[in-house]
Amino acid sequence: MKRRHPLKHIIVFIALLAINMPLVLGQSSELNKTSKAKPIFKNGEAQIVKAFSAPEKWIRHDLWVQTDFDSDMDGKNDRMHVDVTRPYQTETEGLKLPIIYVSSPYFAGTAPGGKEFMWDVKQELGATPAKHAHPVVTRTGKRPIISNSHIDTWVPRGYIVVHSSSPGTGLSQGSPTVGGKNESLAPKAVIDWLCGRVKGYTTPYGNETVEAYWSTGKVGMTGTSYNGTIPLAAATTGVDGLEAIIPVSPNTSYYHYYRSNGLVRSPGGYLGEDIDVLYDVIHSGDEAKRAANNARVRDTEMSNGMDRITGDYNDFWAGRDYLNQMGPMKAALLMSHGFNDWNVMPEHSYRIYKAAKEKGIPAQIYYHQYGHGGPPPMKMMNRWFTHYLHGVENGVENDARAWIVRENDKVDQPTAYADYPNPEASPVDLYLTAGSPERGSLSIEPSSKQGTETLVDNYSFLGSALAQAEITNHRLIYLSPKLTKDVHISGLARIKIKLASSKPAANLSVWLVSLPWNEGRRVKITDNIITRGWADPQNYKSLRKSKPLNPGKFYELEFDLQPDDQIIPKGQQIALMIFSSDREFTLWPKPGTELSIDLDATSLSLPIVGGTEAFKEATK
Repeated sequence: MKRRHPLKHIIVFIALLAINMPLVLGQSSELNKTSKAKPIFKNGEAQIVKAFSAPEKWIRHDLWVQTDFDSDMDGKNDRMHVDVTRPYQTETEGLKLPIIYVSSPYFAGTAPGGKEFMWDVKQELGATPAKHAHPVVTRTGKRPIISNSHIDTWVPRGYIVVHSSSPGTGLSQGSPTVGGKNESLAPKAVIDWLCGRVKGYTTPYGNETVEAYWSTGKVGMTGTSYNGTIPLAAATTGVDGLEAIIPVSPNTSYYHYYRSNGLVRSPGGYLGEDIDVLYDVIHSGDEAKRAANNARVRDTEMSNGMDRITGDYNDFWAGRDYLNQMGPMKAALLMSHGFNDWNVMPEHSYRIYKAAKEKGIPAQIYYHQYGHGGPPPMKMMNRWFTHYLHGVENGVENDARAWIVRENDKVDQPTAYADYPNPEASPVDLYLTAGSPERGSLSIEPSSKQGTETLVDNYSFLGSALAQAEITNHRLIYLSPKLTKDVHISGLARIKIKLASSKPAANLSVWLVSLPWNEGRRVKITDNIITRGWADPQNYKSLRKSKPLNPGKFYELEFDLQPDDQIIPKGQQIALMIFSSDREFTLWPKPGTELSIDLDATSLSLPIVGGTEAFKEATK
């Protein structure tokens, strides 16, 4: 056998490499040309992709989506104004991406606020209220940009962001209804268009169509307040393609927003607002249609249904309660709310979260200790949308059900719990011991033959002032022993009360507070008010039918206070305060109505982690 020279082998190899080098380089160049941008995921979260992060290259356009309703009654089905913001690769590379969709009645501006546009709360209970002025919206905004919200967050992470103005606002046709059926069907239509089931048009009345060829057909919705209500409204239609929603502080029932257990009650910060006021605030649509919309919706449907005289629940309110419409809902639900949101109160999210769990819908809830608004941490939202919209198996569906921001923690550092309310909490019954006009006590041992204590209604005093007063006949207050250990409250406190009124109608307000009252620049929102509740004693039998009280006769009623999860620190006392008119929330009847409380027949059920034994240990 002949041996070949190694040098000859090397020369031959180099020659062959030189001959083929252009082909290799050409292939490499071609591969670079065909390399396409795509979403990137790490630790179960969508990452910012450099190729998607050039705003000057984003494609932005608008269109009108056809609905199957005619809410302005002009003989033509309404079209919703929609805008789209997407990476340019959805055009040049055929890239399809899921959608983050936000809808709102606020995008085109709102009517001016002012006391003259609110209902006058200085009114006798049961009387016909005086009329109020109606503001007019001056429409703002330019097409094709409806809103810039959420774009910088989600487009770089591999999503398309879509906005729409709700019916009768901005350039969307139709009429606002504030919770009417069209406000559910409008976002449904947009989702149907994103999934190729209905038509979109380049103009509000033309026939040139627009297709969402860049959509994967997977849609997630989010938003805060009214913008958080609309994702829930869309989800209750059961529309295919809506995979997940993250409502933040959503209004889930307009009755619960403007009434409380039969009582006419304003949302916090908007004294005298009612559903017709909100209608005026958002009605920024076609000026030529406003008069007819006002006559039909505001001045007929709302005027006949809202009932500021009795505050009773009725079919008008039932039709604007999304809890009643959850049958078709299937979208995964991540709720977010603040325990000290006295505008859209925390019960709004809890009631929907509870119902979603009972239906078997994937559901988690995030609560913080602050006021209105406040989304979950970005990590939570990212994992939620990554799983349900991109299909990444990141295990988010197996995460803890409840996430609570503890009192001294940052909002992006919630504590995980098995559920909300805390499964380790159980009701502790606390009973009243006399002490008026100073302070009585709360204990786990009931007393007997105590008789009654009486308060005198006077709206002139803030609830915070009544809670701090040493002596006053305008409230009754009952304190637990001073806590020697922290007490963790989780869930819904419930009051059972037996009372008599000196008049046929009276407001009833109940606060649970932590004393001593802390004031100053360093006070946290959790330092003083634990939770609150309001009720109309005339609805002691039914929310749908109030009945005037017989002066001097005692009536029994029970109702929940707002949900809470709070740790009351040692050294404080838990106090139950009962009064009548709440200056910040209720109507203001002429002072002087007397409410008498039967002490032996009145009690508070407080959900405490560890139950009765924990409370005993903390108060011994």
